[in-house]
Amino acid sequence: MRILIVGGGVLGTLHAWQAVERGHDVLQLEREPEARGASVRNFGLVWVSGRAAGPELATAVRARQLWEQIGKRVPALGFRPNGSLTVVRTDAELAVAHEVVAAADERGFKLLDAHETRKLNPALRGDFAGALWCERDAAVEPRTAQPALREVLATTGRYRWLPGREVRNLTATGVVDDHGERHEGDVVLVCTGAWLGGLVREIAGEIPVRRVRLQMAQTEPLGEPLPTSVADGDSFRYYPAYRGAALDALNESQPQSEIAAQNAMQLLMVQRKDGSLTIGDTHEYTQPFPFDVNEDPYEHLKKVATALLGRPLPRIRRRWAGVYAQATDPAAIVHRERLSDNAFLITGPGGRGMTCSPAIAEDTVKELGL
Repeated sequence: MRILIVGGGVLGTLHAWQAVERGHDVLQLEREPEARGASVRNFGLVWVSGRAAGPELATAVRARQLWEQIGKRVPALGFRPNGSLTVVRTDAELAVAHEVVAAADERGFKLLDAHETRKLNPALRGDFAGALWCERDAAVEPRTAQPALREVLATTGRYRWLPGREVRNLTATGVVDDHGERHEGDVVLVCTGAWLGGLVREIAGEIPVRRVRLQMAQTEPLGEPLPTSVADGDSFRYYPAYRGAALDALNESQPQSEIAAQNAMQLLMVQRKDGSLTIGDTHEYTQPFPFDVNEDPYEHLKKVATALLGRPLPRIRRRWAGVYAQATDPAAIVHRERLSDNAFLITGPGGRGMTCSPAIAEDTVKELGL
């Protein structure tokens, strides 16, 4: 069977991976020379810890397994099972961590005191009470993940990458691109991420997916290893895994700072292969989004990161904003929709895109019987 995949981001590329694994021929089209959306503008976190219990967590756990398997075959993916530490600094944050650990599940949560936290991650030399450790969290290199996967796919002889082609029309037997070239296929999978205009709007209209904008940055090298990914206590407020009485009490007794609240912020921090740190992030939901970035959140991130590291954060060398697509149904891991007899739209994983893409793609090919 010949599969056409529209979209060169992580979701499209993992669908290509799953299709080739099952012996299909795949043509993957991308309107840009290279993927430039949320698939590369993220932390590269495989984030099991914050997922909602039930199907979302099951999808994340399965995706984590798949990332590890793929990482063994694609070393350039940069997969590493580094785990994460959500560092707590107040009694109210510590109470949330205690409540989470008490409801033990398959995430591998463990509550560490300050000494145990520093032993696991010596780069954290600030003043804090302890940390929530999740051994299931991991990381990949987002800027190079898609090219690394494509390079291995190309060696199969059943995969072709065609960038610089925007799909303009669906046909009964494939697609037509903006060069007027027809591409024949048995199934078309449209994985265009936050690009919801053009062909998607023409065929599907308004879909139950919203766009979310976030800001991040990359520093100069830290000068030492950061063995785990790191989050601050504000991340409890933004992930469904932590909802409960203790989080309600935290929100009541310890409101976020004004800057953090205005920008729906948390600190996430992960080290890249070159030793630099990716830090973030903010969340913005009201469109139209501004074309520029706001400096105040970066000052907040530097302050929080400095407090956890116990020394100044290295100089920020890059700042950027990214936009991802998120299904408006909070119970939906991704939005799938039939566009025609042989074409399907898959989008809207939200901030779970990098984490869950391998399992989302696996579910797609199973559901379609590919």
